[in-house]
Amino acid sequence: MTLEEVVGCNITEKKMETVSQALEELLVAAQQQDCLTVGVYESAKLMNVDPDSVVLCVLATDEEDEDDIALQIHFTLIQAFCCDNDINILRVSGIRRLAQVLGEPGTADSNGNEPKDLHCILVTNTQCQSLKCQALQDVGNYCEESRCKNMWVPYLALQER
Repeated sequence: MTLEEVVGCNITEKKMETVSQALEELLVAAQQQDCLTVGVYESAKLMNVDPDSVVLCVLATDEEDEDDIALQIHFTLIQAFCCDNDINILRVSGIRRLAQVLGEPGTADSNGNEPKDLHCILVTNTQCQSLKCQALQDVGNYCEESRCKNMWVPYLALQER
């Protein structure tokens, strides 16, 4: 391995860690401002009604979800819609970490309520509440840089903490 490869790997890992942290901050801020839509079906409905309000689409899977054909079809359709409407898309792994960040239970609670579907999360920017923060800019820049490298749907692995 050359020095350039070692240094390049370290820079890439550091960038991914920074973007992961920015994504977590963004999701918490959006949740606090009620600018978060959670769930594949809820997200599809919102994008159909008001695609201009969506600033980021997060598609989350773990290894066990890779064989879920229906989920993969939904992801393909959502990704196509986002590309057509200039919505930043980010694929992530680590649904348990997403649940922790959003304060959602990872499993059914004692009342039998199922946890929210965290496979698709939209960050919206409503007219009355401007969601402008450094975290949104960092994630948006990462998505834009990835598109410049012909990686249309960038990937992040969220780490358990």
